[in-house]
Amino acid sequence: MKQIDHHIAPEMLADYSNGHLDYATSLVVASHVSLCDSCRAEIDTFDVLGGALLQEEIAQEPSPDLEDTILKAIHTSVAQPRVKASGPLPQPVMEALNGKQPAWKSLGPGIRQHIIARDKKSSVRLLYIEGGKPVPEHSHKGQELTLVLQGAFGDKTGEFHVGDVEVADGDLEHQPIAMHGEACICLASTSDNLIFKSMLPRLLQPIFGI
Repeated sequence: MKQIDHHIAPEMLADYSNGHLDYATSLVVASHVSLCDSCRAEIDTFDVLGGALLQEEIAQEPSPDLEDTILKAIHTSVAQPRVKASGPLPQPVMEALNGKQPAWKSLGPGIRQHIIARDKKSSVRLLYIEGGKPVPEHSHKGQELTLVLQGAFGDKTGEFHVGDVEVADGDLEHQPIAMHGEACICLASTSDNLIFKSMLPRLLQPIFGI
């Protein structure tokens, strides 16, 4: 695998470790961390620091039901079998899919998606883009994280290969294009709807849930 050049910011890794991220963003971070040794090491550090603070709090004022809570957590972690990675899809994605393969739905010529989770505005989905195909030009109301799982894409900010994450917000208007060769598969989370430049994607936006 090519060296990962685009990582998750330490502040977001800390929020992930502390459980402060929404589900959509957390899934992208967890999937990146499963592929990236350096970010996984940072997460481990944050986890150790968080554990040390928790131990200090417990020592000062233990909860009456602490033992039951710990035993329940241990039982849950043992009882639930872990789903393994499958092809380009890392273990966190396969867990989110309940061990099943994506049910791809067309977004137009050469582009498909599988929505993993969505609420009124935020969402997390898998995107399949044939080599050489562009996605519609757009900007962002909120934050968009795009993790490459297979192939690669490029836009005005650079190239993104397997394991790389592009973090985009309202300051970026772009049109990602899948690199020629194998199809580009991405995991993308959005905290709000995208803002498409052309009319047709805007008209289809409520149908596709983007």
